[in-house]
Amino acid sequence: MALHRPTGHWRLGLLLALATAALWATLPVALKVALERIDPWTLTWARFAFAAVVVMAWLGLRGGLGGYRGHPRARWLLLGAAGVLLVGNYLGYLLGLDFTTPDNAQLLIQAAPLLMALGGIWVFGERFTAGQWVGLAAVTLGLGLFFADQIAAAAASGARYLWGSGLVLLGALVWAGYALLQKQLLNHFSSTQVLAAIYVLATVLLLPLADPSSLLGLDALHAAALAYCALNTLLAYGAFAEALAHWEASRVSVVLACTPLLTVATVEVTHAFAPALVAPERIAWIGWVGAALVVAGSALTSLLGARRK
Repeated sequence: MALHRPTGHWRLGLLLALATAALWATLPVALKVALERIDPWTLTWARFAFAAVVVMAWLGLRGGLGGYRGHPRARWLLLGAAGVLLVGNYLGYLLGLDFTTPDNAQLLIQAAPLLMALGGIWVFGERFTAGQWVGLAAVTLGLGLFFADQIAAAAASGARYLWGSGLVLLGALVWAGYALLQKQLLNHFSSTQVLAAIYVLATVLLLPLADPSSLLGLDALHAAALAYCALNTLLAYGAFAEALAHWEASRVSVVLACTPLLTVATVEVTHAFAPALVAPERIAWIGWVGAALVVAGSALTSLLGARRK
């Protein structure tokens, strides 16, 4: 089976990866607000259902539905597996978020891009220079320091950290598998076709567990949070899929490692304008050292990769 190779348009891939990180950074706050009135199953179903309707309509208008014809059973099984793994990621992250803070959850989920980076090297034969390995090591060390700081803060606040963190880490593991499957599927489908099929499958799988009628009674704040979560799914995963088409999975993953730092900024800005929505995070000096290492390592790995032929 031929492995997927990116187009080599690394500037576009970098821009799309940065857009994905920015979108995912703002998501935990909106999810935390939405969870006040919506159960995790219904919230996840609504996000997938919205994305499925929009992307399938887009494909239909552009004549892209014909691209599903003539594929062997093995490719449909890969699509199905990718859909199941993405559902597992959504639910693991969302259920974990219910037990911890947005920053903690966003930090833990960063195990996913690191696992994807290693998977890109192992599965797709992507190569790192010595400088890029140093960058990846800096990202890993930085996340570890930031993680240690957040564990201390969570323990001090009495959060149900261990249970929530276990669920989020499970979500990270299955997401890495989803991302590698999606990259391979780009050999045979466009990124839009892959996402449309996954969204439809996820909507069908979650419908028996969801309560769509509960969405009718939402107030303006929680309806707006739900709408943003749904739109975020559409835009973030669209940008992510296109980033994988143009750039190596290992490079994309390191850019995504900056997401927790953007989440910290999002939480602080949200708290400044609406203190009742989300509490500010407490970050000690060791956490800021870790944050600096993540940024420096991400830049080093991405920019050194950009110069390679």
